[in-house]
Amino acid sequence: MSTDQILLFGILIALFGMLVWGRVRYDLVAFVALMVTVLAGLVEPSEAFHGFGHPAVVIIALVLIVSRGLMNSGAVEFIARFVTRPDRALSTHIGIMAVVGAALSAIINNVAALALLMSLDMDAARKAKRAVSVTLMPLSFGTILGGMITLIGTPPNIVIAQYRQDVLGAPFSMFDFAPVGIAVSIAGIAYVTFLGWRLIPSRADTVSLEGDAGLYVAEARVKEGSKSIGMTVAELYPQASDNDVTIMGLVRQGKRLPGFAQSREIRQGDFLVLEGDPKQIEALMGAAELDAVGAEEHESLMGKSLSLVEAIVPEEAHVVGRSTMALRLVQRHGVTLLGVSRQGQRFRERVRSLPIKAGDLLLLIGPDENIAAASRWLGVLPLENRRLEVLQRTKALLAIGIFAAAIALSVMGVTSLAIGLGLCVVAYLGLGIIGGRDFYALIEWKVIVLLACLIPVAGALEETGGSQMIADLIVTQTDNLPAWGVLMVLMIITMTLSDFLNNVATALIAAPIGVSVATSIGVSPDPFLMGVAVAASCAFLTPIGHKNNTIIMGPGNYKFGDYWRMGLMLEVIVILVAVPAIMFVWPL
Repeated sequence: MSTDQILLFGILIALFGMLVWGRVRYDLVAFVALMVTVLAGLVEPSEAFHGFGHPAVVIIALVLIVSRGLMNSGAVEFIARFVTRPDRALSTHIGIMAVVGAALSAIINNVAALALLMSLDMDAARKAKRAVSVTLMPLSFGTILGGMITLIGTPPNIVIAQYRQDVLGAPFSMFDFAPVGIAVSIAGIAYVTFLGWRLIPSRADTVSLEGDAGLYVAEARVKEGSKSIGMTVAELYPQASDNDVTIMGLVRQGKRLPGFAQSREIRQGDFLVLEGDPKQIEALMGAAELDAVGAEEHESLMGKSLSLVEAIVPEEAHVVGRSTMALRLVQRHGVTLLGVSRQGQRFRERVRSLPIKAGDLLLLIGPDENIAAASRWLGVLPLENRRLEVLQRTKALLAIGIFAAAIALSVMGVTSLAIGLGLCVVAYLGLGIIGGRDFYALIEWKVIVLLACLIPVAGALEETGGSQMIADLIVTQTDNLPAWGVLMVLMIITMTLSDFLNNVATALIAAPIGVSVATSIGVSPDPFLMGVAVAASCAFLTPIGHKNNTIIMGPGNYKFGDYWRMGLMLEVIVILVAVPAIMFVWPL
């Protein structure tokens, strides 16, 4: 073993130890490791930051932005709206959620897919009066499995595809992962649907996903062409109930009608008085085709995505004692006061004419910069942790079409995936589906820095002969096994690493080892690269191996040791299904 190899293995052991320890942010650990390799002469200073321009880094960042655009347009919500019903049998609910989660994860990033479906799953659990711990873990595992189906579903696939470009001259394409990914997903989802969930402890929920946001009283206008026109107020009750919103009454020609106006027929220009939390009010407005006051003003703000922001009113605020009608908030700042929350109190006054008191919570809708200016003028304090993007549901089909066109351009070889996704982002910006704030806020910078810093380190492992040394050790220890047995051993090692390390780091380190193993035994490297991609993505034993598992830990009230109960057998199933599938699709 050379001096360079000893130094590099020492750095990697320290790197892995720090990542498993988890007390220091993994992006900082990776950056320090990169700097140490530069000081040790293992990476040239001129190449230290080349990873930040690597196509895999760019693609991962763009996938996160495009995923948000599809969610902002309502395209994802349109699909998800039909998947939850509290009266379904538990196995049926888990199966449907896992299938939808897997399908969405193949189209958008699997973390984004979980973020959307988790709220639906928790709502369904609350309505069915069951512990959410029984259903959240199967949902998380389903989204992880579905991410393996396409190139953009999960970062390890992107890393492996670009590594193949570096060593073999051509990357894996968008759907090269699909045959193996679909086979593994079907087997895995069948397991979590019929058996896996039975192995999870059922615990009472301790953490609410959204927090106690309070109930708001809000007004929503019946817009031209709304499907609610001609219905009675009572006929909207089932839809309101599905969204956990109460319809408190009807306002017509500036006057609130007596009682709840249940038998009154809804007309264009009427206002429905709604009570609920912000997210559910916004969802009902979309489902019932209702608008906020001043919606035409918002529609004229091209290129600006809208947000729903909660703000608290301090005693010295300019708005105290005044109403939004008197303040002319829409005309002055292009912002609508959608609702007011006052410690659960219900109002007979119209929301727009209600005198605001200190301590009230206001629900504001508008572009981010407008809300910031209006908040300063009103003297209120926005609550950043209660900010929601307003879905632009009329742009759903357009957003899907643009995304499909970007993928088609890449698949047909007209342009690279990075450029196709970049053009998709430009179109979303121009249409106001995403805003400038999204461009930076939605990128997982810690993952970007981790990947960019470890690319040169992984390159050093290959250049010093470290990858070949590890590969020779694996080949030596498996010399009595056939090629598929060697592949299985490599996948087990990679999967074990992924349970404790970030899956991007695992893919970067394992990819060159897989190619070296294939070269040593004289077979094609493609099945070994595909095996690394599958194994690096499948981290089911711990809450730290995959971000989705970390996200559900609090809301599901899981303990560290709960994951292996369902995850161990799932990892065995993945290996047993993936190896023959890889051998069939990617012959040795």
